[in-house]
Amino acid sequence: MKISYYNIGCKVNFSEIATIQQKLEKKGHASVEFGEKSDAVIINTCSVTNNADSDARKIIRRALRTNPDALICVLGCYAQLKPGEIAQIEGVDAIFGTKEKFNVIDYIELNNKNNKPEIFVSDLEDLPFHTACSEDNESHTRLTLKIQDGCDYVCTYCTIPKARGKSRSMPFEELKAKLFELNGSNYSEIVLSGVNLGEYLSPTGENFLDLVRFIENAGLKQRFRISSIEPNLLKPQIIDIISKSDTFCHHFHIPLQSGSPEILKAMKRRYKVEYFEKLILSIKEKIPDCCIGVDVISGFPGETQKHFQETYDLLQKLPVSYLHSFTYSEREKTPAADFNEKVPIDVRKSRTIALRELSDQKRKDFYYSQLNKIKTLLPEEFDINENTFSGWTENYVKTKLIINDAHSVKIISDENFALKESFRGIPIKVKLKQIQGEFVIAEQTA
Repeated sequence: MKISYYNIGCKVNFSEIATIQQKLEKKGHASVEFGEKSDAVIINTCSVTNNADSDARKIIRRALRTNPDALICVLGCYAQLKPGEIAQIEGVDAIFGTKEKFNVIDYIELNNKNNKPEIFVSDLEDLPFHTACSEDNESHTRLTLKIQDGCDYVCTYCTIPKARGKSRSMPFEELKAKLFELNGSNYSEIVLSGVNLGEYLSPTGENFLDLVRFIENAGLKQRFRISSIEPNLLKPQIIDIISKSDTFCHHFHIPLQSGSPEILKAMKRRYKVEYFEKLILSIKEKIPDCCIGVDVISGFPGETQKHFQETYDLLQKLPVSYLHSFTYSEREKTPAADFNEKVPIDVRKSRTIALRELSDQKRKDFYYSQLNKIKTLLPEEFDINENTFSGWTENYVKTKLIINDAHSVKIISDENFALKESFRGIPIKVKLKQIQGEFVIAEQTA
């Protein structure tokens, strides 16, 4: 069969659909680009915002227009939370919830088009942990490895625990074996990911700190990047290890959500503003070149201009490097959906725009702070017109390296004229020289 795939949402979602694709390919099925003619389409959904739900419906309808005779299978968080809503879209054949999503592999091989959709969605009790990993870019240099799933938090705005269930993790011995297996691969960077990564807890008792210690001492050849981690779970011992490490990237992504004590309390976050501020300052004291990204939500119910200004002022003064700004949207079956004092949509969006503008300035300031420093670039793409490699440094600076020696690059053209090069993914020591748009231009150094 020819099968196409579409993913909406986070790195964990992406790793799961990539694993499903890999397993179907091993069974002999061909993968084709989404939008091309195919016998089946698998769509993995997100439900973190209303926009994510809307995007899922648009993609499903687009798949049906392109492939009206194909088997249409929908899975993921939106499928778990609102299967009936998806079932109303004529032409959908099967809907798989969180517990059942990997059953799509067998379903694809055994079924034909249905007159009405089959719904495979059950409760979230006794959920297994499914290992999943995916290439994080087309250059095959970075791999995202899911080591944790689900969440035990009760943030009032969030549907994730209802969509993904309780926290569960990859067994430690299995994870160690996987890391040693990947050590024999050509990947240069491994991204550790999870729905609530810092909650990693093996059935045998090892926690995320134990994992960080293991990786630091295991002698693995890749560099490791930690994806989003809750501030209360980013322990001082983890920061200490990474401050001295050549294995871990100097990069953290830490959700704040609000810099207002009152709003943070209404969100039922597990830390206070003062703690978050001390955490950021502690990281920068121990790891001065660390890139710190922050998640923030604007327009939460009850957020006045004063509350928003508290958030803005906190982020403006803290040495963070960029922001991921989200506009609050009501999610069914969450406590915040029933809160009073709704913030008008236009006000929510204007606050998001203000935060994104602040983010642009923060990123530029961070890039300026890194000029004339020696970093390690992981080349991902080669531009034959500019004669440059582009990629990311260990501390998440988007970088272009100008290649002056033409003999150092071997260009190969395949049938699609896609450019490849002989040392893509091989770390290169570079000196960061000047900012050019969203990139920092670098020169190679010995």
